Amino acid sequence: MDPAPPPSDSAAIRRRNLGLVLRHIADHGPCARTEVAAATGLAHGSVTALVADLTDRGLLREDDALRSGTRGRPGRPLRLVPDRAAVAAVQVTSEHLRIAVADLAGEVTRRETVAHDLAPGTPEAMADLIAGVIARLADAVSRPAAEPATAARAAVAEGIPGPMLARVVVAMAGPVRDDAAQTVVVAPDFGWMGPVRLRDLVTARLPELPIAIDVVNDANAAALAEFHALDRDSRGLVLIEAGTGIGGGVVLDGRIHTGSHGIAGEPGHLPVSLDGPDCLCGARGCLVCFAGPEAVYEAAGLTDLLRQRGLRSAEAELLARLRRDDPRATAALATAARALSAAVLSITALLDVDEVVLGGLLAEWYPWLSPALEADLSGRRALAPGLGLRISPSALGEDGIVAGALGFARRAILSDPSLVPGR
Repeated sequence: MDPAPPPSDSAAIRRRNLGLVLRHIADHGPCARTEVAAATGLAHGSVTALVADLTDRGLLREDDALRSGTRGRPGRPLRLVPDRAAVAAVQVTSEHLRIAVADLAGEVTRRETVAHDLAPGTPEAMADLIAGVIARLADAVSRPAAEPATAARAAVAEGIPGPMLARVVVAMAGPVRDDAAQTVVVAPDFGWMGPVRLRDLVTARLPELPIAIDVVNDANAAALAEFHALDRDSRGLVLIEAGTGIGGGVVLDGRIHTGSHGIAGEPGHLPVSLDGPDCLCGARGCLVCFAGPEAVYEAAGLTDLLRQRGLRSAEAELLARLRRDDPRATAALATAARALSAAVLSITALLDVDEVVLGGLLAEWYPWLSPALEADLSGRRALAPGLGLRISPSALGEDGIVAGALGFARRAILSDPSLVPGR
């Protein structure tokens, strides 16, 4: 998910230019060729050729109505054909797959959940499940509607292929290395204690389908979605979220930062007290030891409820106790807040981000965490008021991971439409 290197051959340059044209029309269309040329810096003749290519792929069409421009002959504005190519997100959790499909305009057209019992289990079994879901989605997207629209009938008559599933992003609970194989480094919740080339496993099971498949860390996908959901200028964001443990993601200058080994943005294992309890990661006093769900529920006296009835029941009881100011519950959140403050102070000193977003259970606990966080950060804010660090609960909630994965897939297709075949 890091910036791609500059194209070095004519085919790569053409793919980049196709993306420039398609992204501009997707973001600003309908618009005329002259507007596209002015916005992208491409020559008018190049834009005409690129538009012809994108039209052959079924990704663009001309409006019937003529529109007068500022100069030259009136032209037919160009607009995106959003249903020519679909993208999908598959969020992998320890209990189910959360699935969504969207068109190139970003409109979600399908959502579903598929339960499984593959955690712990083998990567091959999970790859079988994911590949089966992708094959079914591809069939559903390509199947013609009972009453195709006039534009769709016209496109088919002109030889333009019908709708296709072009890209799928699998959001995985575990660090994912930003290498060619997009290797899952480790996934303890699934019993995968060594590197897994999940994308290769899934792709090998779909040899007949020309679908690009990516694997990303789920918290990174959520962080990217939260970044794009902001309604204010921001260059950097850190997401800290609690689910079964504590994970997160780092967005710098609009891009996910994964580090050298794919494990950047794992705040749960940031030590906040070196004389604290041992952590499963091999360190001591990590944030998850104080602010992770198990630690908070134990401090609040809810360990038995967690074991007997699960996380949802324990969380509901914790919130009920917090609302009535139960001493053990409020003390548990006070301890979590102090640890979280130490983590936030370290993260912001190192990365100088504008936003820290608290997601998952931390967002539910935000009303009780916020006063202590603000108090602990007040000294640094007073010393450097220009930093303007903002701490807020998640804007997207549990939909953030799927939204981020869909956004990543959509932007990838708009940036490189060459995967979508022409006539």
